[in-house]
Amino acid sequence: MMQHTPDPGSFHLRWAGDVFEVALRLDAPRTGRAVFRTNLGMAHVRRREIIACTESGEPVLARDWHDVPMREVAPGLFAARIPLTQVGVFSGKACFFAAGAHVPEWPAGGNVRVKVAPAHTACANTMYSAFVRQFGASLRQNPRTPETAGHEHALDRLGYTVVPPSGTFRDVIRQLDHIMGRLRFRIVQLLPVHPVPVTYARMGRYGSAFAALDFLSVDPALAEFDKRATPLDQFRELVAAVHSRAGYLYMDLPANHTGWAATLQTHHPDWYRRKPDGEFVSPGAWGVTWADLVELDYRDPRLRAYMAEVFLFWCRQGVDGFRCDAGYMIPAETWTYIVARVREEYPDTVFLLEGLGGSVETTEALLTEAGLDWAYSELFQTEDRGAMEWYLPRAVALAERCGPLAHFAETHDNNRLAARGEVYARMRVALSALLSHQGAFGFANGVEWFAAEKIDVHGASGLNWGAERNQVGAVARLNALLACHPAFGPGTRLRLAHHGDGAALAVLRQAPEAARALLVLANLDCARGQTVRWDAKAFPAKVVWDLLCGEAFALTGGELHLPPGRVCCLTPDAGDLSMLEAAAAGAPGEPEALARRRRNLMAMRVR
Repeated sequence: MMQHTPDPGSFHLRWAGDVFEVALRLDAPRTGRAVFRTNLGMAHVRRREIIACTESGEPVLARDWHDVPMREVAPGLFAARIPLTQVGVFSGKACFFAAGAHVPEWPAGGNVRVKVAPAHTACANTMYSAFVRQFGASLRQNPRTPETAGHEHALDRLGYTVVPPSGTFRDVIRQLDHIMGRLRFRIVQLLPVHPVPVTYARMGRYGSAFAALDFLSVDPALAEFDKRATPLDQFRELVAAVHSRAGYLYMDLPANHTGWAATLQTHHPDWYRRKPDGEFVSPGAWGVTWADLVELDYRDPRLRAYMAEVFLFWCRQGVDGFRCDAGYMIPAETWTYIVARVREEYPDTVFLLEGLGGSVETTEALLTEAGLDWAYSELFQTEDRGAMEWYLPRAVALAERCGPLAHFAETHDNNRLAARGEVYARMRVALSALLSHQGAFGFANGVEWFAAEKIDVHGASGLNWGAERNQVGAVARLNALLACHPAFGPGTRLRLAHHGDGAALAVLRQAPEAARALLVLANLDCARGQTVRWDAKAFPAKVVWDLLCGEAFALTGGELHLPPGRVCCLTPDAGDLSMLEAAAAGAPGEPEALARRRRNLMAMRVR
């Protein structure tokens, strides 16, 4: 019987610049040849077939499949090392041709599948979610006071449209030294920036940022009046400012719906979902209907083609990735087509699925079959230890196979962490970062300042900017740790390690290098101290250093008492602390591990 390595039917996550190794061992040495039959390296052929199928109905004929010769490295043992130079999801399986035979012999089991992610996403995927409207005058506090609210309501009664001033793209640029410099975030992720309703079907004082009226424009309210620069020019200024700091800009593109009286609804009302009586459908989730939105109907191939052009338009403005709002509501075949269209021109574009409210099965299908890169984690709404023990093993398994589930400590959809106290806010931010895969961690603007006023996508709440009490230093240290330590890089394995009762967690992070393990401990109780216990054989260190505070102490018997809300990241290697201190003191930018991977990739592509 033939033995195939990796195991037939297995699924693997890799990054461009890696080398994928395949082996086939025969039951006994024989004369013949072995090949790895695969579509690796032929992503461009696959993409073009997908595009032709969607746009003109041509069948997908799998012309991307080809044979990679395997070398006999020992009697009866064949191997191949395949450089991964293209982003996508691929399949393959080794087979053997006996001498003179033309029919392959196959090992039992299905194809091996490989998801190859962009090289620059292998680690340190730290995201700062910015709601442009909240910058400017809203940085410190909500600009709407009881006095101005009284005037607004009086004008409302007279039929006037009253929209307060908004933050601008240039206001965000003015804070990039804080966001990307001081805090060390590598990705700035914008909530939607499209024009929104200000009269017809407006909800809230400003109108919902998710009620886009034109996917190919930016809201003029987010720009300064400048005779030399249009609002789109000023958006491109923001993109350039992020890129100049070795960062990436992602934008939220709510492609599932538009606002009422959007350009598409006016000119293509047939591209929308309707009830039998002709009424337009508004989307919803969790028992809530978003009445200021109208749902698109992707059964029409013309809409799919239009939306692919929308994504490409923003790539041409310099956008590096997209938050796919309510992406689980859009059919998988639509995403497959859009991803293929975008990656034909911009192969390293990142698609972040907002699948909250959808099923795990849908998320997995979109991360594999449809080719999306990341998805939202539900850690932010997972509270006690019982819920963590139920959720984390499933989330970890999915992230290690299909790509990171981004841990947002706080989003615009949930209440502010600081509304429950500073101890709770610190604990949840640290926990989200330390449990991340490839450093896919982030939060909404204002978390670093303990902003307690909930983000309202129909308004512009304050951010408590510059507050004396803050967690700016702690966040910067977390981001430095995620960028420099190999236990937050590719191939790291996470597993729950605690035992016994209580409200404390122990999670072991094991880097591919056997000696590079970290132990994350967290007391989820912000009112009482807790003793956390773990398997001492899994983490046998006696003397450890807490990378979050630099403290050194001895461990006894695999247990530690934690004060309320305390989170630790323990290492048995004092060199880890020195490495972190040096990284935190240095200038922010692309981690050396990523720069080295991108250099390897360029060399592979040249060869």
